[in-house]
Amino acid sequence: MSTLEIRDLQVSVKLPDGELKPILTGVDLTVRSGETHAIMGPNGSGKSTLAYAVAGHPKYEITGGSVTLDGEDVLELSVDERARAGLFLAMQYPVEVPGVSVANFLRTAKTAIDGAAPKLRTWGGELRGAMERLHMDPAFAQRNVNEGFSGGEKKRHEIVQLELLKPKIAILDETDSGLDVDALRVVSEGVNRVRDTGDTGLLLITHYTRILRYIKPDFVHVFVGGRIVEEGGPELADKLEDEGYERYAAGAGSARA
Repeated sequence: MSTLEIRDLQVSVKLPDGELKPILTGVDLTVRSGETHAIMGPNGSGKSTLAYAVAGHPKYEITGGSVTLDGEDVLELSVDERARAGLFLAMQYPVEVPGVSVANFLRTAKTAIDGAAPKLRTWGGELRGAMERLHMDPAFAQRNVNEGFSGGEKKRHEIVQLELLKPKIAILDETDSGLDVDALRVVSEGVNRVRDTGDTGLLLITHYTRILRYIKPDFVHVFVGGRIVEEGGPELADKLEDEGYERYAAGAGSARA
């Protein structure tokens, strides 16, 4: 079993004038293999900052606290070292990578994580199967990463990566944004397949409860003003659907995701 521990994490972003603007003001969170945690909150609450700071985005400066994965100091690792250690980030806006095919990208990533190249006689079938499960045409494997993909195709490709790379902890940053009902169902089924293995802990960042109708969280955390202000079970998501975030946001300082 793997464990991601975030303790009193404080993160700032550097403004054009060089000043540091605090975004996260002390986040405490523990995610274990097999658990699904939903982070919910309004726009500008710092949810995406949490995702990218843990992943190692250079835009964000850690000013306090700690992040460990199975006891290893994540903050001392480079971005690629974090990925090899078992951290995975599905981005809200997946980037295009011209000149690199999906097949080469995924095989290179798998090799880096496992320390050995996957066997050619089985890898092709694994890749094709993962793409078909996400209702992606296997011909996409020969296209450049995300180049010319629709928003839904990019999100499906993110979950193909998740299924094949089998990380210890996966952070899914608004994976539901921009998806129609059919794509949301297919993507959610892919996430559930990974969750059901019990080998991966999921941190699901979202504004809305619609994805939680397909992916049932074990824990729900309300994120406002750069910190967690309430925690509970799946019933908390239903409460947020009915009442919104207004009562939490009242008096809270604003943060920019």
